[in-house]
Amino acid sequence: MPLNRTVIHSDSAPKAIGPYSQAIRVGDLVFAAGQTPIDPATGNLVEGDIETQTRRVLLNIKVVLEAAGSGLDKVVKTTVFMTNLGDFARMNAVYGEYFPANPPARSTVQVAALPQAAQVEIECVAVAQ
Repeated sequence: MPLNRTVIHSDSAPKAIGPYSQAIRVGDLVFAAGQTPIDPATGNLVEGDIETQTRRVLLNIKVVLEAAGSGLDKVVKTTVFMTNLGDFARMNAVYGEYFPANPPARSTVQVAALPQAAQVEIECVAVAQ
């Protein structure tokens, strides 16, 4: 049986900086690639603290999910990559603004580095119907 796989792209999100798609939709599931705090208008990393960068990341995820026929309210799992878990509480406060009720399952890990010296990257799986 052929795989019903659709590449998702939004001009309102940063362009991929490698050979990957912003998201892939398979059936009713959307697998969104990790988003970093890149401003899609300039292609540059958003300067600022962890709160500023987390907001940009979640806005980027939002527009990719919307292009796939989904949204933040349909996210079932996220993975958060941070370069400093000492900033966890501050990232978590912003994250909670975007997932105020019934938040998705989540894993958070500290990594040595992220592309373009970002402080945070988030990937997710969502339902689209």
